[in-house]
Amino acid sequence: MTVKTFSIDETIRVGERLASLLNKGDIIALIGDLGAGKTIFVKGLAKGLGIIEYNYVNSPTFTIIKEYNARFPLYHFDVYRLDEHSFLDTIDYKKYFYSDGITVIEWADKIKDILPEKYLEIRIENIKENERKIDFLGHGKRYMDLVKNGQWAL
Repeated sequence: MTVKTFSIDETIRVGERLASLLNKGDIIALIGDLGAGKTIFVKGLAKGLGIIEYNYVNSPTFTIIKEYNARFPLYHFDVYRLDEHSFLDTIDYKKYFYSDGITVIEWADKIKDILPEKYLEIRIENIKENERKIDFLGHGKRYMDLVKNGQWAL
């Protein structure tokens, strides 16, 4: 499924709507170039999960992970700076991937070989200044059904 957004607010709204359908343990793999809108999308997820100060959500480029308390925890990874995923072993990434929260990974294509078998892949492409093309691909039945349903789209 593909969704186009034409403003930052619309991109946030798609993330917010998707968040309302997420369950504990869900994993979202975000893929896109620098400036594509991955972190903006995460702000929408945060808003949808009940994080009041969602505007303060920013990319954990240097810390690799940030945790936010919400309806259930939001674990926000940014693996852009990782040359290899061995660093993730030092922070016990599996405890986040198989947890009671939502795990979102920016630059997930860099660690595709350690992603769980089932996850929601979201590819964000910057078309113009505020226009984004957002592609959703489900890996596993739950995520395929979520994409097929598409009730969270604009």
